[in-house]
Amino acid sequence: MIFDYPTLKLIWWLLVGVLLVGFAIMDGHDMGVGTLLPFVGKNDEERRVVINTVGPHWDGNQVWFITGGGAIFAAWPIVYATAFSGFYWAMLAVLWALFFRPVGFDYRSKIHNATWRSTWDWGLFIGGAVPPLIFGVAFGNLLQGVPFHFDDSLVPYYTGSFWGLLNPFALLAGVVSTAMITFHGAIYLAHRTEGDIQRRSITAALIFGTLMLAGFSAAGLWIANGGFGYAITSAVDTAALPNPLAKTVELQPGAWLVNYAKAPLTLLVPALAYAGGIAALWLVWKGRTLAAFVASSFALVGVIGTAGVSMFPFVMPSSTVPSASLTVWDAVSSQRTLGIMFWATLIFMPIIVAYTSWAYKVMAGKVTAAYIRENEHSAY
Repeated sequence: MIFDYPTLKLIWWLLVGVLLVGFAIMDGHDMGVGTLLPFVGKNDEERRVVINTVGPHWDGNQVWFITGGGAIFAAWPIVYATAFSGFYWAMLAVLWALFFRPVGFDYRSKIHNATWRSTWDWGLFIGGAVPPLIFGVAFGNLLQGVPFHFDDSLVPYYTGSFWGLLNPFALLAGVVSTAMITFHGAIYLAHRTEGDIQRRSITAALIFGTLMLAGFSAAGLWIANGGFGYAITSAVDTAALPNPLAKTVELQPGAWLVNYAKAPLTLLVPALAYAGGIAALWLVWKGRTLAAFVASSFALVGVIGTAGVSMFPFVMPSSTVPSASLTVWDAVSSQRTLGIMFWATLIFMPIIVAYTSWAYKVMAGKVTAAYIRENEHSAY
């Protein structure tokens, strides 16, 4: 094995982050387009234009979602089990919202009926808006700590409720997540369309980009002045076999800012969120949509990365029994499992990036009303 156990644990913390960012960038712009569909498309033809900007590749982008979930299951099995136990109803809501997407894309335009098509337009809206909202709420709860503990056999017990997840800070995080994804989708839509749809998309990008930056700033101030943050207060053997109960953790308000003081270069991560967001706003306003999409992608890296850097080494803190908190060091799979997965990722990740890049190159260009009319029976 080339890497020792502590190094593999760090590598998989980074790789899970890469997969989450990949999901946000690739499947995120699809969801953002779905969220905007009923609003930027004012008639059936315009809505078909919007749908066809993402229709040919949205399912391919689901690879990032599936791979991210699979990576968490394989690399952090205790996190997977505990999170899906505590967030069961929230995750079920995500699943049901996602059901609207394949049916909506494939069957929406099959029947020439205004009620049928309008229903699926709103179904695609739900499939685009609900997942990022719930994922943001979940991250908001992670930052505050989740009410769970383990028994002596390391069986997790969630002691909260679904409604307890919908607290003010978590809802703010949900707003940031939704605005971020809609902002990204609006820029992509502006890049792939023209005329009235493009103008509405640019307006939406300016609105949601500003909302994202405002919400991100508000969340940062809340964390800096709020009452949550956790710190490990005992020695940690980073090479030890996983045992979440072999440490002591305390609630320390402001602890989520400690990593920035210890390693000032990490301040570049939240700075990237602001730089990317502001640059994307300026570029899309100037009509440089491709550059704006790249800039908004960097903004997504900054926003998601800020959560990861702030919490490190925590992955899922416990608000009821802090010492049961799950961290990078004690919530992972075996060294052999992490090593095998690393090589699999090293082989298959470039393949995924290569075929995705090729697919987008083939499908590059504007989607227009004329294209929809010429391909009445084959277009989405």
